[in-house]
Amino acid sequence: MHLGTPKQQLVFAMLAVQVGRLVTVDGLVDELWPEDPPRSAVPNVRTYAANLRRSVEAATAGRVSVVREQGGYRLGVEPSRVDLVRVGTGWRRARELAEAGEPVDAAALLAETIEAWPEPLLAGLPLGPTLTARRAEVDRERQAAVELLGELRLRTDRPDLALPLLRAHASRYPLREPAQALLMRALIRTDDLAGAVAVYEAAHDALAEQLGVPPGPELERVHRAALGARRARRRFAGGPVAAAASGGNEDAGRGPNWLPRVVPDFVGRRDVIERMLGDITADETGPVVRVIDGMAGCGKTTLAVHLAHRLADRLPGGQLFVDLGGHAEGAPVPPASALVTLLRQLGLPAGRIPGDLPDRIEMWRRELTLRRAVVVLDNAVDSAQVEPLLPVTGRAVVLVTSRRRLLALTERPPVSLPVLPEPEALALLTSLVGEERVAADPDGAAEMVRMCGGLPLAIRLAGTRLAHRPAWTMSDMVRRLAGKPAFLPRLKAEARTVVEAFAESYEPLDGAARGLFRSLGLVAAGHFDTAMVAALTDLPLDEAADLIDELVDRHLVEEIAEGRYRLHDLMRQYAYELSLQTDPEPVRKAAVAGLLDHLLHSVVVVSAPIEEKRLVDRNLRLTAPRRPDLLSARLPGDLEWLEEQRLNLNSLVRQAAREGHEAMAWRLARAAWRFFYMRSYFDDISATHGEGLVAARRTGDRHAVALMHNYLASACVRTGAYQEASAHLHEVVSIRAELGDVEGTDRARVNLGVVYWLTGRIQESLDVNEAAVRAGALDTLPVLPNLGLTLRFLGRHDESMAVHRLHLFVARVRGDLFHLSNALGHLGGVRYRIGQNAQAERLLRASLALRDRTGNGYARAETLSDLAGTYRQLGRLDEALRHHHAAIEAAANAGERHVQAEARNELAMTLRVAGRPEESVAMFHEALDIATRIAHPYEQGRALSGLAEHLADTDPEEARRYRRRALAIFERTGVPEQHEIRRLLAEVRPDRV
Repeated sequence: MHLGTPKQQLVFAMLAVQVGRLVTVDGLVDELWPEDPPRSAVPNVRTYAANLRRSVEAATAGRVSVVREQGGYRLGVEPSRVDLVRVGTGWRRARELAEAGEPVDAAALLAETIEAWPEPLLAGLPLGPTLTARRAEVDRERQAAVELLGELRLRTDRPDLALPLLRAHASRYPLREPAQALLMRALIRTDDLAGAVAVYEAAHDALAEQLGVPPGPELERVHRAALGARRARRRFAGGPVAAAASGGNEDAGRGPNWLPRVVPDFVGRRDVIERMLGDITADETGPVVRVIDGMAGCGKTTLAVHLAHRLADRLPGGQLFVDLGGHAEGAPVPPASALVTLLRQLGLPAGRIPGDLPDRIEMWRRELTLRRAVVVLDNAVDSAQVEPLLPVTGRAVVLVTSRRRLLALTERPPVSLPVLPEPEALALLTSLVGEERVAADPDGAAEMVRMCGGLPLAIRLAGTRLAHRPAWTMSDMVRRLAGKPAFLPRLKAEARTVVEAFAESYEPLDGAARGLFRSLGLVAAGHFDTAMVAALTDLPLDEAADLIDELVDRHLVEEIAEGRYRLHDLMRQYAYELSLQTDPEPVRKAAVAGLLDHLLHSVVVVSAPIEEKRLVDRNLRLTAPRRPDLLSARLPGDLEWLEEQRLNLNSLVRQAAREGHEAMAWRLARAAWRFFYMRSYFDDISATHGEGLVAARRTGDRHAVALMHNYLASACVRTGAYQEASAHLHEVVSIRAELGDVEGTDRARVNLGVVYWLTGRIQESLDVNEAAVRAGALDTLPVLPNLGLTLRFLGRHDESMAVHRLHLFVARVRGDLFHLSNALGHLGGVRYRIGQNAQAERLLRASLALRDRTGNGYARAETLSDLAGTYRQLGRLDEALRHHHAAIEAAANAGERHVQAEARNELAMTLRVAGRPEESVAMFHEALDIATRIAHPYEQGRALSGLAEHLADTDPEEARRYRRRALAIFERTGVPEQHEIRRLLAEVRPDRV
């Protein structure tokens, strides 16, 4: 079809890219003559339109028409016949499929869509502003589509299909870091490590030469993975490349590996293993769930871990492991907590993990759908505990172990492990003591495995004991087993020989080693380090280390990592019952108290760099540690140690609260609070401080009760539960006032002011903060930023600036880098809002640099969002968009839901300026949805106002409805945005006169 001159083609293009919508004559004139339209512009447009109408209708037999309407023209055609609409529909549908956990179908549809994508859009035509912006938008969408297809190819184990696509894409966009990172990942997955490093080096040079910037964190991360894999290959010639990335991200060639160490002398079960491997490999239709059950000590966990290691090459998306505690001391792990562990093992920041169980299940299943991973759910108590953890789509493999028969999890019957048959039992014993000793006394060896009941755990314990006594024969060991009384009457019917095997390893120990072993059964900690063992037993550190090594040698204790130990749950029960029989109650209670005291002081030492010492002292009222010598093992700022202890802290706070150590329970909860808060472990705050609150109430300690209420409120605020937060804080105010604690009352009211601000009661927030300042609470630095922010929201920018300068001064005097970075960010935020963009950029960048140097992630998202808005006002839209997306990601990682709404509103404004109205509208809707769900009125009003701006020309009545809703919110909150909304509502449109 001939469309005539280039300008006539531009008219048709304007109609096609806005198919079904009126394109005004003014809009066409601006597009055809953006600089200096001639006097004949309008008649010329009408001539072009008339020519098009005749040509198009003749060529299409009337199926396509150019319709003249008042003020402009519209293209009359079924939208699906327009290429852009068709590929846009395919692109949206492919994203929906990917998000719904159907990566294979999404990839197929996306490949078809990209093949049909017009590129470049309207090539060869002299485009004006509207079509130029549309071409850029279409190009960005195509880039995103290609990168999503590359991602899906990698996640579905087809790097061979991803490589040619990504090579072409990365070559076309040498400065686009996501493209380079994806190409590097594909090269790593195909074992072309040199190629991946070469791509990084080329990207590094291009970014430095053309933009003057270094590669971003994603590119650097993949580069480190490539280098690590290359080092691993050199170190372990012929080994898997992914060895260097175990525990990392699947992007580095293989997903994270959280499996326990495989037993080096694994023997037996060959038929079971081969049958299960064949069965799992043959089932390619969806996720595979297999249940392994059997009595205690029969080797369920060992078999599951062995299978998972065998499957790792076929399932490179990750190897995950969680002990569900079904038969351990204390309550089984609830599904919600297990999901946090599994999602964290996948590398998701805690702040991204939803608080509600259904949302966690949805996230877990979505993540698992995109990975070919193997998951071991060990020690399940029942089907109800496991069902929320199972995938419903994708190709993951889940191995479940339990002492009970769990028939409801899968159509296939469980694999029930019997005891080892004699040949396999003898093979296990031989691997432990050597062939010569078994061959020297075959009858004794046969009798020994018979007495152990064929149980792998019992054979391993007895065999280890025998291995340490080279002078003993098999018959000697049999005589000793036959003469030992059975402990644990409750377990006799199930595993009498296991208990005898335990006893044979325990009884030869000297008194100190026996006492240490019994003490380990008293506490709910999942693992210990040497200093914790010394605190528990009140032994010198060196002596505790020697004794724990002896227990490891005898397989009574397992070393799970260097210097970290744990007990098998059955062994823990044995140790606990031995202690009940042997140790007086005061001795048992003193041992637990010693460990709790050490852990409390350890957490305080490690948390010192992220805490305010004066506040910690005031809150905890600590006495001197019982064992100061053990604290030298703790390094201030060692947050990874706190990460390792996270589950221990939860368990031990619960144990302390329930076993008469109430003062330790609430103190340990408070000591851990800052770490939990920084890492967005809000479930942990709620659990530990909930237990601490019960313990404090039991003792009648009003100070402790108020403390627990205060920090429970912090978790509520961060998760959007503002009413609960308010209730907790009002209780704090009441108790502190009752105690005559003026400073504590002021602190609680300042915290309450944050809730007032978030729920739109900004004047009340201002009153609270001003009262705190008048009361002389300047030594409590948080009151200053709270006051400054409240003034800023009320439009009192000069006063806000003065308060933030004072905050900056006090922080500098005290050398408090945390508050220093916050003050810089808040000052930059005010400068941005009054249009002082150059000063705003300097302050905001300085704040971010200081945060990066000190590791302070608090309020980073707001700072990034303000910097993005500053770049928008400076006209640097690409930088603005990049920082907007970084802000949204940072807010999600930190779990700051109100900032997620704010960052989306800011991004929507930039998208509108960038000429991307549809994306802007979608982003305003996302912001409105988040703000509504958490009842954050200010961001609701901003989103409504932004949506009204988009509707003002196309649907003025709907725009007025949005503005009236926004005005009601702004008037209620008292913010200055109400004046502009009121002015817009008062305007009378010319077409309404």
